[in-house]
Amino acid sequence: MSQDRRRLLKSVAIGAPLVMAGMGARAASAAPGVRATTLSVAGNAFHINGKPTYPGRSFRGNKVEGLLFTSRMVNCIINDQNPETRGMWSYRNGPWDPERNTSEFIAALPNYKSHGLTSVAFNVQGGSPMGYGWHQPWHTSGYTPDGHVLPDYRSRLLRVLDALDANGMAAVLGLFYLNATPALSGEAAVIRAVDEVTDIICAGGYTNVLVEVANESDIPRWPFEIIKPARAHELVTRIQERSKGKIKSQAGRLLVSTSYVIESTLPERLLQVADCVLWHGNGLPTPEAVHARAKSIRASAGYRGQPLLNNEDDHFNFEREENNMVAAVAEYSGWGYFDYRQIREPFEDGYQSLPVDWGINSARKKGFFNLLAQVTGASPV
Repeated sequence: MSQDRRRLLKSVAIGAPLVMAGMGARAASAAPGVRATTLSVAGNAFHINGKPTYPGRSFRGNKVEGLLFTSRMVNCIINDQNPETRGMWSYRNGPWDPERNTSEFIAALPNYKSHGLTSVAFNVQGGSPMGYGWHQPWHTSGYTPDGHVLPDYRSRLLRVLDALDANGMAAVLGLFYLNATPALSGEAAVIRAVDEVTDIICAGGYTNVLVEVANESDIPRWPFEIIKPARAHELVTRIQERSKGKIKSQAGRLLVSTSYVIESTLPERLLQVADCVLWHGNGLPTPEAVHARAKSIRASAGYRGQPLLNNEDDHFNFEREENNMVAAVAEYSGWGYFDYRQIREPFEDGYQSLPVDWGINSARKKGFFNLLAQVTGASPV
């Protein structure tokens, strides 16, 4: 994506107070039982239900078996609790509705799966519905300032995890997003949020979850030292230990990592404990840069041969022979599609932008899913 476009998006200002709309949250509960989908790691590969993903598949001579492909659907469980911005997300035929948003997302999962998608990435604190921008006045965090999970977020989280499980798909579940509002009050709140979400997943017996502790932990502006590179391993190991013996999977606990966007060499202590390496391609404008970053990660001290997953990349060019997604595959790394509605684009564009058209109805979405189907050997319906 061009720097000019990023600057333009960052300069977008929020206007006068807008109309408030919404509906009450529904109560939900989940009981552990026999789950349909189990995600595991074996060496440098992801497995689902004990078998590598895309068994026997290769693309242009590059191994695809064992990779995880995802799409950044970061706002599939969020609500905007700020009355001054909530009206911005109104549908063509009605007000913003967080339950409708989640329901329409769930309804789209079989279509994603038919194109070869093995996981979706979403966040308890959501992500900017305008793509990029320092000024993010909407209130989309699923936590209270002291770190408790909001009941309506818990309800929608369980609905999505159930639906992914039923569709044979994994969740890349992010816990923290830098610009989320309202902000957490401090490190104690961060830890409380980590523990509560871990307990929710374990109580539901979900075996299809890969936890992404924080979105881009190496951004210097993080206000919490426990999320930054020097201490990123602490929350990873906390979740692993807290979930140990509570998840009926090969690891017997949750799979956990945290993502990076700037650093090409990841912290050694993190690599020693993370179950996979989550890296972002937003700052990598060319396939050559993707190749270099993947090689640098594998050369990092502490790297133990875990799977690689670039779970966020806003570079497309799906029609070209070489693009960031194809380059990631060549480096034996999964790849994640990050698409938001850009200036003057219609409703059909952008999976991060509210309100979301969860269908595959824009040229960009079609480009991604068509290439994904080619890479994975899927036969879309």
